[in-house]
Amino acid sequence: MRRRWIAALALGGATALMLSGCGNPAGVDGDLTNNWAAMGEAKPFVPPAEVCHSADFAEVAYLSSFNPVDCASAHRLETVFVGEFTGAAASGSAPPAKGSPEVRAAFAECDTKTKEYVGADWRTGRLRLGVVLPSPQAWEGGSRWFRCDVTEVTNIEDNGDTTTRSGSVKGALASASPLSLGCYQVKLAKDSSIDTMPAAACNKDHNSEFVGVYVAPDGPYPTKSADWDKLHGECRKIIAKYAGVPNDGNLKYRTGVVSLPGNEDEWKGGNRGVRCYLWLSERKVNRSLKGAGPNGMPIQYEN
Repeated sequence: MRRRWIAALALGGATALMLSGCGNPAGVDGDLTNNWAAMGEAKPFVPPAEVCHSADFAEVAYLSSFNPVDCASAHRLETVFVGEFTGAAASGSAPPAKGSPEVRAAFAECDTKTKEYVGADWRTGRLRLGVVLPSPQAWEGGSRWFRCDVTEVTNIEDNGDTTTRSGSVKGALASASPLSLGCYQVKLAKDSSIDTMPAAACNKDHNSEFVGVYVAPDGPYPTKSADWDKLHGECRKIIAKYAGVPNDGNLKYRTGVVSLPGNEDEWKGGNRGVRCYLWLSERKVNRSLKGAGPNGMPIQYEN
């Protein structure tokens, strides 16, 4: 009897529950969703600008490796700007290819923003600039950003390695600083190419000095003598203006020239900036030749 009573009680309870479904308790309207806030549209991750990173430069960034550090602490990279691919540049199924028009356009924007950020043309200092793209997976998920990352190098002229620094590069070239390019001692290899080009204090013996940057037009990376002659000719114009001497047929008897573009990958990626240096060959000076004039840079026919 007890067992049947318990079963009957359970049935009665179930019946009560089914009957109660015909109405709602006070204050309940039966609509489970009408008072919920709408879910926001999922947005892809966009990295912030003006942050630093302890990792070395990479052309592709992955969210799993995003680990910014305080710029006051030791780091190897600084993101100075984050841009966005738009229009046709954003319509592809994968990130733009290396050296593509889209990447070159991104570099041009990075170039402009970095000059503003550091306070001068970044090429006037021991800095390199690179464009970083989202991973293919992030692109597929809607990411269309590109990062402009700057790294300090030990010596631009000797293709120096990236180095750890502390402190932001923001405004670092607005005035003379340890990053600024200056004077050098060029040593040639047996084939007359540059062997080494270590930095030297301008008030100490040296035979070379940075004078400025020539930005070359679109075209192939210089490989032929005619290509280099064109770069040297443009750099000579900058030398003449820097030293305050005539840009005439005698200039080549006053000084030689060193023209240093970035590597071929950088050139194809949009960096057409060429660092220009005067070069005195075997002659040495112990002062800057900026504004030195004809007397400070005399004609040396014997050279």
